[in-house]
Amino acid sequence: MSARSDGRASDALRPVSFELGLQKHAEGSVLVRFGETAVICAASVEERVPPFLMPPRPQQPTRGWVTAEYAMLPRSTNTRIGRNPGGREKEIQRLVGRALRAAVNPDKLGPRTITIDCDVLHADGGTRTASITGGFVALCLAVRRLRAQGLLKEDPILAHVAAVSVGLCGGRALLDLCYVEDAAAAVDMNVVMAEGDKFVEVQGTGEHGTFDRAELAALTSLAARGCAQLIEAQRAALR
Repeated sequence: MSARSDGRASDALRPVSFELGLQKHAEGSVLVRFGETAVICAASVEERVPPFLMPPRPQQPTRGWVTAEYAMLPRSTNTRIGRNPGGREKEIQRLVGRALRAAVNPDKLGPRTITIDCDVLHADGGTRTASITGGFVALCLAVRRLRAQGLLKEDPILAHVAAVSVGLCGGRALLDLCYVEDAAAAVDMNVVMAEGDKFVEVQGTGEHGTFDRAELAALTSLAARGCAQLIEAQRAALR
């Protein structure tokens, strides 16, 4: 089987790394790299919850909330982009928030909000999947700090969560697409999974055609193997 443009096999991830504690003021922070894609994920804790989680008075809130924001820095791409987030950025940050909420028991988090800010330093495909995978590590670091401070009696983390892209390029199923592959893919898919082979979310689009059930099964199976490897990388980083 011929190698890809960067020399990888079809079922190989790009080199993945996590640099923890990058921002000293954040309760948890990590610089995550998927190949040339680099994203800073920072977790901030607030001792309050959004208004929609507030119960009727005089009751006090008991459940917590996890949310996310996502942005691409102006020169994260080959041309400058503006700082105001557009529809794409808002859609991605909603995805990241949904994915990370799947990792947490809100009743054990207590009446507080953890916001994961994901800022893309360099984009070469897979920025949303890198944001989810690194965002989970930042979330875990914030939870560790809360537990060390005695603010959490139990660990609210339910399961590791990671995400990866897959696609059909030239009739081949490829794992963890870089930008040139993503741009040329006939089918592009982002898959979010929790440990235990559980799907959290699947976003798949036939960009330049359709795909059948067999191709869907092949892509999700490939993504599951990739997410399992990413979860092991998360575990190693958190150790």
